[in-house]
Amino acid sequence: MAEENKTEEAVETVEAKVQEAPAKKQDPQQFLENFDWDKYEEGIERVEDEKLKEFEQLVKENFVDTADEEVVEGKITHITDREAIIDINAKSEGVISLNEFRYNPDLKVGDTVEVLIDIREDKNGQLVLSHRKARTIKAWERVNDAHDKEEVVTGYVKCRTKGGMIVDVFGIEAFLPGSQIDVKPIRDYDQYVGKTMEFKVVKINQEFKNVVVSHKALIEADIEEQKKEIISQLEKGQVLEGVVKNITSYGVFIDLGGVDGLVHITDLSWSRINHPNEVVDLDQKLNVVILDFDENKSRIQLGIKQLEKHPWDALGDEIKIGDKVKGKVVVIADYGAFLEVAEGVEGLIHVSEMSWSTHLRSAQDFVKVGDELEAVVLTLDREDRKMSLGLKQLTPDPWTDITSKYPVGSRHKGIVRNFTNFGVFVELEEGIDGLIYISDLSWTKKIKHPSEFVTVGDEMEVEVLELDVDGRKLSLGHKQTQENPWDKYEDEFGEGTTHKAAITEIVDKGAIIEFNEDITAFVPQRHMEKEDGKKLQRGEEAEFKIIEFNKDYKRVVASHTAIFKEEEQRNVRAARRKSAQADENKPTLGDANEQLQALKDKMEGKGKKK
Repeated sequence: MAEENKTEEAVETVEAKVQEAPAKKQDPQQFLENFDWDKYEEGIERVEDEKLKEFEQLVKENFVDTADEEVVEGKITHITDREAIIDINAKSEGVISLNEFRYNPDLKVGDTVEVLIDIREDKNGQLVLSHRKARTIKAWERVNDAHDKEEVVTGYVKCRTKGGMIVDVFGIEAFLPGSQIDVKPIRDYDQYVGKTMEFKVVKINQEFKNVVVSHKALIEADIEEQKKEIISQLEKGQVLEGVVKNITSYGVFIDLGGVDGLVHITDLSWSRINHPNEVVDLDQKLNVVILDFDENKSRIQLGIKQLEKHPWDALGDEIKIGDKVKGKVVVIADYGAFLEVAEGVEGLIHVSEMSWSTHLRSAQDFVKVGDELEAVVLTLDREDRKMSLGLKQLTPDPWTDITSKYPVGSRHKGIVRNFTNFGVFVELEEGIDGLIYISDLSWTKKIKHPSEFVTVGDEMEVEVLELDVDGRKLSLGHKQTQENPWDKYEDEFGEGTTHKAAITEIVDKGAIIEFNEDITAFVPQRHMEKEDGKKLQRGEEAEFKIIEFNKDYKRVVASHTAIFKEEEQRNVRAARRKSAQADENKPTLGDANEQLQALKDKMEGKGKKK
């Protein structure tokens, strides 16, 4: 259809030209205006081939090839209330709705605009054009060209969106990420809405027609030059002006004009602080001093407190060892607390200097952060800027009159504070602790560990056994406060006494029996044998004879076998005595002789009397 229209146009034009007598070239517009269509349609004149070629050349030079989807320039010839008439040097003029020119309220006749040939001829024979599509195509070409050539483009920030802004660049909506707005973090995006700014096209997605622009890239290019200049001039001790760029828990990042430096939290103030925001604010301008940097000067360590005189240097000479000072607890550790006696001047109160007590405790048991305290200066080193303080020195040393308060042999009550494997520490008063050895806990109980006998916090009655004033040591005893039951048991359970009891436990070398809550005896295996030759069993009751009783070592040994063995021995001895008596009563040879002699004498006496 398109090719046929072209041919008809050419033929009509050529035939019209043949009607012209002069051979010289005419103005194409004038030629068409004077063309006699009726004469041509009647076929009155023929067109020579030479003139036909001449006219075809004329058409080629002066009329556009109206191919579809082509962007050309057109001139506005007329404007109505709703449309603009556009001449693009084609067979007919095109029409474009004024809605496509809303961005240009000053549009007027004679203006040149870019249009896209949408349809060469609609059903009414009208040429259909689109300015909006032409702008889009040209804008896309310009955006791609700007990306390829890394050119700077101008865009209008339309609105906010998730994660950034929407920017109009050449009529295309491009995305400006929040991280690409500026080199410093942006907290208020709305301040950029409605502004016209310069950007750099950093990314294009051809498939989805997405464009990403960056304003930060332009700033970084300028900053990079400044950065090189600043870095080349950096020196330790140099003081520069910077802006607080970011605040973290460990420090503050300072923008030095394209170069970032870090002020560690310990270099912000001579006083202790919990967080940098106690000292500085975002976007605050301040002076900093360069403390150090690496070889590439990419990591710059800055300081703020170094711009001021060290508080120790301003500390007056009136403070000396032994003086009392007041301050506030700023830090607590297990080993002690730091007391700030002046701004930036701290002293350590070691936990051992918080109380006269000798048993182990934590600093948190005595003080807390924020406490206002009075302390005594124990040591003072102005050169190393160190000071040690004490709290217990504010109260009298309890060991001063220890001999009068706790003489040997005196009895007192104390609180169990701690255990060891060998004994118990008992606090008699704040600062006065004594040790009860495990052997001095009970007269009768065999204790393997003090926890079997007492618990921390128990109140115990004690007796002072030994006192070492120089060594600040106090030896105590608990069992000494009670009567020694072994004194009375010495007679009751002395050697040779007999008692009835049951076997409590069988052990490797014998058995254990309990006569009462205090007296426990050991029965060797050879002494467990019964009269019938069998061994005593656990729980079996029998009589036992004490064969050993040692009060000092609390040792008692008993025997069941000795019971019937002794009976046997008694029987043997009795039998022996009876046998001896029988032998004594039996007549001997001497007795017989005596009896015979008496009989003889008797008989002889009778004979004499006759």
